[in-house]
Amino acid sequence: MTSGVGTLGKRTARRRAWLPDWCRLLYRDYRRYRVAGRGALGTLLLTQGLWASAVYRSCHALVDWMPRGLLRSVAKTLAAVAQKLMEIVTGICLPRDAEIGGGLYLPAFGAVILGRGSIGENCTIEQNVTLGIAGRGADRGRPTIGNRVFIGAGAMIVGKVMIGDDAYIFPGSVVTRSVPARAVVMGYPARIVSYDGSFDLIAYDDMDHDPERRAALEKPNSEPGS
Repeated sequence: MTSGVGTLGKRTARRRAWLPDWCRLLYRDYRRYRVAGRGALGTLLLTQGLWASAVYRSCHALVDWMPRGLLRSVAKTLAAVAQKLMEIVTGICLPRDAEIGGGLYLPAFGAVILGRGSIGENCTIEQNVTLGIAGRGADRGRPTIGNRVFIGAGAMIVGKVMIGDDAYIFPGSVVTRSVPARAVVMGYPARIVSYDGSFDLIAYDDMDHDPERRAALEKPNSEPGS
């Protein structure tokens, strides 16, 4: 889940090098809101998505940092209470034991339920989205979301599926099968309509210098069924 940055990003990263990992990840979340044009004060005081990220990242770090035994059990209990309170306030469920890369952007108020799977870097998830468990036996599991994925409002992604880097899940789509990189999917059940990707929908610091994003942009744009 690593990505490159330009000269400005490298200088900023050096200034933040003394911060613990969870703080650096949270700062990247914060920067997504700022890049989107939100003011600093408004982002901190009025953005429920960032509040949910702050509780998730601090709780995730707290439990991982605690040694096994009584202290970890207490930390898990405190984390569960904090996350439940944040879920009540914001309607956003970010399980402590999920793995979420930096730059998570939750732009709108509304229920967001994310399972205990994996979400990559610089993803955007709109309101009323559910990432859930489904399937039976060996096929039972949760979604794995790649980097720079845009998930539109009202979408559902369920089961042991992989959403490739730079994919765009159209609002209201129901995804039960894996989605390749750059694919744009829509419908119920979701089907691929193009490979234009999420490039025009996701913005973050130094994205033009991100080698992974640049490499993805340079790949041929395949048509569905080709």
